[in-house]
Amino acid sequence: METARAVPASTVVNLRDLGGIAVGPGRFVRPGAVLRSGGLGELDVERDTAVTAFGIRTVVDLRTAGERAAAPDRLPPGARLFVADVLGDNPGLAPARLRALLADPAAADRLLGDGKAEEVFAGSYRRMVLSPCASAAYRAFVETAADDRARPVLFHCTTGKDRTGWAAVLLLMLLGASREAARAEFLAVNRVAWGTCAPYVRGFLDAGGDPEIASAVVEVRPRYLDVALDAMDERWGGLDGYVRDGLRIPQAAVERLRDGLVVPA
Repeated sequence: METARAVPASTVVNLRDLGGIAVGPGRFVRPGAVLRSGGLGELDVERDTAVTAFGIRTVVDLRTAGERAAAPDRLPPGARLFVADVLGDNPGLAPARLRALLADPAAADRLLGDGKAEEVFAGSYRRMVLSPCASAAYRAFVETAADDRARPVLFHCTTGKDRTGWAAVLLLMLLGASREAARAEFLAVNRVAWGTCAPYVRGFLDAGGDPEIASAVVEVRPRYLDVALDAMDERWGGLDGYVRDGLRIPQAAVERLRDGLVVPA
């Protein structure tokens, strides 16, 4: 199943163009219009001309205030920054503390040991769907992507897999992609996640860290997405109810999103 095209970049992790993903028979996401990545704190526009070639107009930063302060984005030329903090009402959730957890095996064991790692991350995904703060952030993201004047849009968190992963799933399903297609894109980042986090993982394991904790922290797992989708279905009866009553996105914005981002083969 088609997933996003990985864009070679030496100073931006996990950069992917969602263009080309099927969102229905003979219909695809417009290439070069919406991209996902990890943080832009190390972006070097002179070295990574592939990034600047997209002509990105808007960068949507899904990170917490603490993450932004620790590694401020370096924006592509001409781009504006739009902050949509998903975890603003609970910045201590695990997705915002990935590197800190891998830097301290003892703390990681206290929080995530004895099989709790997957449960903690799964719970974070449930909160990304149900919390009012997350809903406001994802609404802002979708409305930005629906704005012709804002595109091309690049959206990101720190590693580009959890908050960014749910944003990508939401966007693809709104455009008409099946849950299977959205799941394929969600899981595809595991191909690069270990490489992205390799220095932190090596230090964690060398210091006696639990390999299962490292795996649950670094990877996205099918269960994480299942928990998010189940929360959406249980609370709002599916995607339509989530978008209408949870995110409160006007139907006109959804139509603009589809008109701007769905193209024929």
